[in-house]
Formats: sequence, C-alpha cells, structure tokens
Amino acid sequence: MSMASTPQGREADHAAIEQMSRTFGRVLLRYFEKRGVRKMDLEDAVQEVFTRLTRREGFSELGGLQEYLFETASSVAVDYHRHWGSQRRSGEHDPYDDSRHAVEDFSPEEILAGKEDLQALYRALLELPERNRHIFVLNRFEKMRKPEIARRLGLSLSAVEKNLVRAHEHLCNRLGRAR
Repeated sequence: MSMASTPQGREADHAAIEQMSRTFGRVLLRYFEKRGVRKMDLEDAVQEVFTRLTRREGFSELGGLQEYLFETASSVAVDYHRHWGSQRRSGEHDPYDDSRHAVEDFSPEEILAGKEDLQALYRALLELPERNRHIFVLNRFEKMRKPEIARRLGLSLSAVEKNLVRAHEHLCNRLGRAR
C-alpha cells in the first residue's frame, strides 16, 4: 500500500498543496494574465490548478513539484482558451472592460498628431547607438528592471543606468521635451 492512499499520505498531499498555494498563488495569477485569461477568470483559473492537484494521489511524493504545478497551469490555460474560444464562436461576446475598450474618441487631428509623434520617437530611437537603444527598449517597453538588464547583457548596473540616461537625454532633446 503506497503512502498516497493512507490518511498520512492524503494529509501530506494537502499540506504540500496548501504550501504551494501560498507560495505560487500570485505567480499563477500573473501567469494566467500573461496568457490572456480574462481578469474576471484569473482567480478561477488558479483555483482550478489546485483543484486538479488535489485529485492527484501522491502529489507530495512527486519530484519536481514546481514543474508539475506549471505543467498543470499550462493545461488549465489551454483548457480555458478552448472553452472560451468555443463560447465566443457560439455567439457570446466579450463583456465590456474599461481596460480593453477606448474611453474617449479621438479626432482625426489627434490621431494624426499621435502618429507623427510615434514616427518621431521611432526615428529618434534609431539614431541612438545600438547598446543605448537596446537597454532603453528593454527597460521602457519590455518593463525589465535595471538589475535584470545588467545580468542579461553582462553589464554593471552603473553602465545600464548611464546608457539609460544617455538614451533619455537624446530622446528628450530630439523630441523637444524637458527632462
């Protein structure tokens, strides 16, 4: 008789799942958010991961619990998209969500001005030395923190900061904005 089918085994499984829930609950919320799960379904998706784990006898005895957790989360995300996609095909529409729908209409002049500003920014970015541009893009568009950029590019934190300052100064000068 394996330990998984004993009361002690079920208790160990429950304790392991509770610990993983405390440790990875927020991480899973971000995981599902980045994979396109609707905000109103994020908590349900996380709960489904842990529900599936409770069905797995001997969970606490597995090696690589974290890997198993994310394999389960991946499966939940796929199932979510299959389910949501079939609902959408059957005529259901997305509920209104301020974060995904425009709040105000823009005039043609405002749209044109925005496009011109975007083109000016693009040209100014292309004028930057490659390293400055790369660091700026990682920081501002990819939302990477400076220490992470430094590790990824094999630079010191100081070098990353100096490159960001140079890029920022160049863009402000080219776009006519005050620092």
